[in-house]
Amino acid sequence: MSMNVAHKSGSVAPTKPNELLSAEERLALMQSSDLVGLWLVAQTWGLVFILLGLAALFPGPLTAIIVLVFLPGRQLGLAVLMHEAGHGSLFATPALNRVVGQWFCALPTLGDLPSYAAGHLEHHRKAGTRDDPDLVNYAAYPIKNKSFGRKVFRDLTGQTGFKLLISLVRGGAGNMNRAQGQGRALLFKQILVQGLLFLALFALGWGWTWLLWFATFMTTYMLVIRLRQIAEHGAVPNLYDLDPRENTRTVEAPYWQRFLMAPHSVNFHLEHHFMAAVPCYRLADLRRLLRARGYFDHTPVSPGYGTVFKSVLQGSSSVSS
Repeated sequence: MSMNVAHKSGSVAPTKPNELLSAEERLALMQSSDLVGLWLVAQTWGLVFILLGLAALFPGPLTAIIVLVFLPGRQLGLAVLMHEAGHGSLFATPALNRVVGQWFCALPTLGDLPSYAAGHLEHHRKAGTRDDPDLVNYAAYPIKNKSFGRKVFRDLTGQTGFKLLISLVRGGAGNMNRAQGQGRALLFKQILVQGLLFLALFALGWGWTWLLWFATFMTTYMLVIRLRQIAEHGAVPNLYDLDPRENTRTVEAPYWQRFLMAPHSVNFHLEHHFMAAVPCYRLADLRRLLRARGYFDHTPVSPGYGTVFKSVLQGSSSVSS
């Protein structure tokens, strides 16, 4: 049954997709495309190889730093595409979601599509409640600067990544990307994909750059994953409200910030929770429609990640422009 709730101003506002969008609009927004999905996967891997190729052609500290700064967003891009495949929305063809989502998106970042999808769908069902399985990643925010600094230090020194590796080797649950252990078979697949990536780089004469790929994964990627999780649900207006305008946020960040840490429209997280079947490449369209219907009239605006993190660390519960 459809529900209306009072939102901020005290007025009763529609909250369901079928109350704000026509059947035709919903159908168009949920339309997936095999071509677009393949392009996003190819584009992400293309940027990975461009960055590693740059390091191979011009080896040295500067190019290593460039890789450590820009590669995490591409690794996150693969994880985001795994997420899309887990929702069945990256491709129109289910088999492509299963195969490409697993072998080209999940396994390269030490994830597992089936188990990730199961855990993530549980997050969607229970977001806004104390049973949300992802609460451990953001319930403590806002936090003090020193506490956050310690987390950043653990990420950048590889401690967080090492804990993830130990968990995977023991067959347990992955940490930052929540891959649930599937025993030795999953570990074998993850190692196999890393080996295939090394062989591809070796064939290009860049074999040593796999170490840069792995070092990035173990350090700056862990930090980017953490920052993304905080931006999505940390220190939101009301983490325990079922309304996505209260329990999550969208960050209207400039392009350079999105390139660094919010690839494939992952910054539109509020819209994703409002209508999870919409592919990432149509979330901006959904936001425009919702804005035109007044859905965000009383919702705080988050104009960039710097503003969000400043708020999270200083204890503010919302961000306004």
